Amino acid sequence: MRTKNIYFLITLLIVICSAKAQQDPSYILYRYNMNFVNPAYAGAEEKTEFGVNLRSQWSEVQGAPETQSFMGSTYMGGNVGLGVSVINDKTFIETQTSVAIDFSYKIQWDNYTNIYFGLKVSGNSYNANTDGLLTYGIQSDPSLMNIDGGITPNVGTGVYFRNRKLSVSLSVPKILKPKRLEQDGGLAKLGRNKLHSYLMAAYDYNINERLILKPSSMLRYVEGSPLSVDLTLAMNYNESFEFGSGYRLDEGFSGFIVLDLANSMHIGYAYEASLNSTLANSNNGTHEVFLKFEL
Repeated sequence: MRTKNIYFLITLLIVICSAKAQQDPSYILYRYNMNFVNPAYAGAEEKTEFGVNLRSQWSEVQGAPETQSFMGSTYMGGNVGLGVSVINDKTFIETQTSVAIDFSYKIQWDNYTNIYFGLKVSGNSYNANTDGLLTYGIQSDPSLMNIDGGITPNVGTGVYFRNRKLSVSLSVPKILKPKRLEQDGGLAKLGRNKLHSYLMAAYDYNINERLILKPSSMLRYVEGSPLSVDLTLAMNYNESFEFGSGYRLDEGFSGFIVLDLANSMHIGYAYEASLNSTLANSNNGTHEVFLKFEL
């Protein structure tokens, strides 16, 4: 009984923190999922791609974040790329689904350098089961009745710089701030979505003909929250498989592997363990599975 009570208190703490400053999904395998946060990646590989990402955060904790993501991208010719992405995210009593169309335009800087500019147009469906607040002793404000679960439009933008070794990405995928649930002092009330900004940089260093060292970093700023910093180091062997590890500043460590099957299909798995001892002892870590097809 004592163990169950401790488990409940830990879950309650996680739930309150999530309700107070809910954020969009943060991927471990971010370098392979940049289409979700930056529309400038649409068609940048000058091929047709389809990808799926499944993420389970704080596994075995009831109400912990679960995310399913799908993307498609193709090069249309004439320096134009088009893409589509669908993200379904469920956390605590909140469920939201976002469907986005991406447009990118390439400007060739020199023989080895391209700059891509992107525009993302999306629609977002948001629902909050406010009846579930009573389970955790959180009172709700009458204004929550205004959350009707309808479709709200949004727009985002991004830029992507790439040459043979260095790539840099800067994006704001959702500029508008639709209504959503937030928690303040034990009272759930109607608030606004937080602005998310992403800055990613990566560099590929050829050690020899078969080995490529691939350091990268992702900085994510969410309005009203501390800066999130990911540091990642990967090793690619003969362009057939890749493995590496990552560190999310003050949050957790991760490890991953990505396999290249038949040069047209990539499959990857990542695991992250929390640095917070309370969280680490109450769940089975964060799991992420990634699959991408190229045509």
